[in-house]
Amino acid sequence: MSKPIIAITCRSMERGDDPLGRLVLDRKYTDRVQEAGGIPIIIPPDTEVEALAGLIDGLIIPGGDDLDAGLWGEPNHPDVKNEDPRRTQTELRFLRALPKATPVLGICYGCQLINVAHGGSLIQHLPDRLGDDRHRGDSWQRYQVDVQSRLGKIIGDHAEGKSWHQQAVDRVGEQLRVTAHHEDGTIEALESIEDRWLVGVQWHPERSEDSAATPLLFAAFIAACAEYRRARLGEAVNA
Repeated sequence: MSKPIIAITCRSMERGDDPLGRLVLDRKYTDRVQEAGGIPIIIPPDTEVEALAGLIDGLIIPGGDDLDAGLWGEPNHPDVKNEDPRRTQTELRFLRALPKATPVLGICYGCQLINVAHGGSLIQHLPDRLGDDRHRGDSWQRYQVDVQSRLGKIIGDHAEGKSWHQQAVDRVGEQLRVTAHHEDGTIEALESIEDRWLVGVQWHPERSEDSAATPLLFAAFIAACAEYRRARLGEAVNA
């Protein structure tokens, strides 16, 4: 059986005088995919993702800067640092173009993007809601997980991981449900209510190597991608 091909979108960042002159992706994303048995490919902003949608076996939308609040009809908070809009629009097009059965994993910004793509909104600056900035700085946190959810069946009733975000899910998008919370009430994971592998986590499992949830989550995602690949290509299970 051939390995599943996993698309991972990436960021544009400054290089010299060019504000978007570098493509950047933390290597930990590709490391986790390879450890779990997948083959990662990196997708830059402005890629013609519609041409790729039927050729890949899974999509990871990784962390990034903040989402433009104009996407859900609000002005941006003064502390918001917007992600490159070309990246965001490429990912939104990718989500629309993918066959519905394609597994998708969103991480931090990626979790937020999944929610916004489904008509949801975000808390723009958590310190305004919580009175502190506890979710930034790679803080080690614990999350309560719904054991009846897809995520809960993968990792159990809790997860631990590193957190670095000032935005978080507020109004939950259509066809999504919340599956994990921080003790302060912050939404930490969501997933599709439909029969599809669409999961978003607000923490950073790719760089939470000491968390028991990390290998379980990536193994389950890659297994789902492998199953989708077999169905997509008509491969025999024992080929």
